[in-house]
Amino acid sequence: MTGALQHIDIPAGRIEYRWVGHRGSALHDAALPVLVFLHEGLGCVALWRDFPDQVARATGLPALVYSRIGYGGSSPCALPRPLTYMHEEGEAVLPALLAALGIRSHILIGHSDGASISLIYAGSAQRDGLLGVAVLAPHTFCEEISVLSIRAAGKAYAEGDLRARLAKYHGDNVDGAFRGWCDAWLDPAFMQWNIEGHVDRIMVPVLVIQGEDDEYGTAAQVDSIAGRAKGGVDTLLLPDCGHSPQRDQAARTLKALAGFVGRLQI
Repeated sequence: MTGALQHIDIPAGRIEYRWVGHRGSALHDAALPVLVFLHEGLGCVALWRDFPDQVARATGLPALVYSRIGYGGSSPCALPRPLTYMHEEGEAVLPALLAALGIRSHILIGHSDGASISLIYAGSAQRDGLLGVAVLAPHTFCEEISVLSIRAAGKAYAEGDLRARLAKYHGDNVDGAFRGWCDAWLDPAFMQWNIEGHVDRIMVPVLVIQGEDDEYGTAAQVDSIAGRAKGGVDTLLLPDCGHSPQRDQAARTLKALAGFVGRLQI
């Protein structure tokens, strides 16, 4: 992987991030769009592994990979997280981070919670510089399959080795990362969570990638985005693929992302 870990302070707290490539160097023109990677509900910079590097190489664009507050080496979060935590990320924290880093032209690539945050960001205001949004295993509303799988994850965290495995990546943030995600999704009121109104307002191209065997969501999520976003939607349902297309079907996911980015007006 390229790019050393760095930190930046924004109003929400200290954010851990790394660059893939060097903006403004001989390797990358600072005027090029930046690929911005938003991790899943239990993810962070490190858990993307080298996938952002592969996408950056395939597209010729620099990339920003960061850990949200409460994850990885970023500032801890307060618990319990509000059920609107993804709205706050998309409407306030992400815009502040992009502004602090001087990022103008950009393309979002989000996974799971990060995909939903990307959709909220794209549909919550006029986003100057946003060229497109690629979402892997997104959620636009809460499904029973999500609740059942998250409940199982909660049991694995309490009784199995999931906490120990996550602690390798989140350190002292591990309980905040897990409980902030799990407890919000398992709150009975979260069954009413829905961001389809934001998707209705998206005016840039969208790529949706989902595994046919996704244990956290169904193809209804894909259909919702395809029927609502106004900037054009490409969809890809992958066989033999669960909730993480970038791991389960890395080559096909990489090809789809590179093709999508190549079709944008850069």
